[in-house]
Amino acid sequence: MRRISLLTAALVAVVGVAPVAAQQGRLPDIGSSAGELITPAQESYYGAMTLAQLRHMDYVLEDPLIDSWLDTLGHRLAGASDDNKRTYTFFMLRERQINAFATLGGYVGVNSGLVLAADREDEVAGVLAHEISHITQQHVLRAVERQKQDQLPTLLAMLGAIVVAQQAHGNSSDDAAQAAMVAAMGLAEQRAINYTRASEAEADRVGMQVLARSHFDPRGMADFFEKLQTRSRTNEASAYGDESPDYLRSHPVTLSRITEAKDRAERLREQPNYGATFATDNPLLPGGLRVDASTGTGPTGLFDYARERLRVMSAPTPAEAIHEYDGLRHARALNAPEQYGLAVAYLQAGQPKTALPLLTTVANQRPADVWPQLALAEAEAATGDGTSADARFEALVKKAPTSRAIVLTYAKVLAERGNAAAGKRAQAILRPLMATLSDDPLFQRTFARASELAGDPVRAGEAHAEAAYLSGRPELALAQLNNLKKRGDLDYYARSRIDARIAEITPTVLELKRQGIRDEDLKR
Repeated sequence: MRRISLLTAALVAVVGVAPVAAQQGRLPDIGSSAGELITPAQESYYGAMTLAQLRHMDYVLEDPLIDSWLDTLGHRLAGASDDNKRTYTFFMLRERQINAFATLGGYVGVNSGLVLAADREDEVAGVLAHEISHITQQHVLRAVERQKQDQLPTLLAMLGAIVVAQQAHGNSSDDAAQAAMVAAMGLAEQRAINYTRASEAEADRVGMQVLARSHFDPRGMADFFEKLQTRSRTNEASAYGDESPDYLRSHPVTLSRITEAKDRAERLREQPNYGATFATDNPLLPGGLRVDASTGTGPTGLFDYARERLRVMSAPTPAEAIHEYDGLRHARALNAPEQYGLAVAYLQAGQPKTALPLLTTVANQRPADVWPQLALAEAEAATGDGTSADARFEALVKKAPTSRAIVLTYAKVLAERGNAAAGKRAQAILRPLMATLSDDPLFQRTFARASELAGDPVRAGEAHAEAAYLSGRPELALAQLNNLKKRGDLDYYARSRIDARIAEITPTVLELKRQGIRDEDLKR
């Protein structure tokens, strides 16, 4: 399947400026001032809408643990960048093709396949640092400025054509999408898809500095580039016609680029202050005082778990994920993270009794690791041992009450019980996260279900509408809010919240309707 790779390339082609209107394959105009520099607010809006539409088409892999790992990794790197006050949003895509991209508003997408191809977290960090550097050096924004005003409608139409082709399914749709992609590359003179060599070199140089500042091995970037080139050569020589990694299409890797990256990494490592401290000549500080040179804290320590969880979550079915692990077991004994991954696959396949002993072993070996503890609690709940599961979950929540991964996992298990007491407990642990996770559709869906069970239909309705909006369906969100407003039991505060949200969403829906873009489910 080349759907996500083609869509990602197309998104880069329009530099993430316009949201994908999946309902009818048409796209909103981006305004009459397309050739002018857009504002930060517009950047953020376009990035958010791009992510919302990717969610709507089910390309985004939404998992609390994976999200927390990627977000931690990304923000450690972003905090060490030259523009560390910018807001970033990192998200994972299901596709196993090796790819990553940055778009407007600080949005950075990573394919699951990129993580699966890496041997260590430094390699993933190298790609993320490179993409972050495209943003901090304003390469994405400059690409928007370079677009001529009369080119943008053509590019937007091309992206719409790709969406229509993909909705048709089958090999013919792949051919149509590929043809649209080739046409776009010609129209955009290649510059809308591929960054210039100068931009790539600058992103390599700045990204490596970011790696070093945040205590990652700067060789990770060069190592991953070399790995991609090796894989590309292997695929070119393959009789099966395998494709080269998509990342190479938008970020060409040459031998000279790899050599330069290796040399630069070694120079960084040879610096006296690498990974440690540096002397300061600040007259306000005591002489000889040495200050920590980095703003990051290095690897998360979760890469092995994240890679194995992604192996399961990105597989077409849990059964195929189990089959992958069977292949590994034939070659050697599984290590602890791989045992964890196999257990997660069994849980996904509805076999918690098979998963339980694997998770018990890993949790006993690594009692401080949260990921196997959470999975073990899920397995205990699924096998009917609710007492042990609740004790384990409650201990984790007490230790980290604002952990998105812990709270959402526990709330999901509580919601599966389907009773009011479980719904009220889920509401109680979710409420402290409402302020920070208001733009998180997974949180909103989880809170909606908890509110339904707890007998709070108004809060449930608001959360369902917000989840719809964040998932690329603003018209559905507006319809849900208008229906909710008709309830006779609304108090003043609830009615005020709903009215305010209706006022915020209505302009977006009206603009989409003006262009003939409607939610297909509502039309039916």
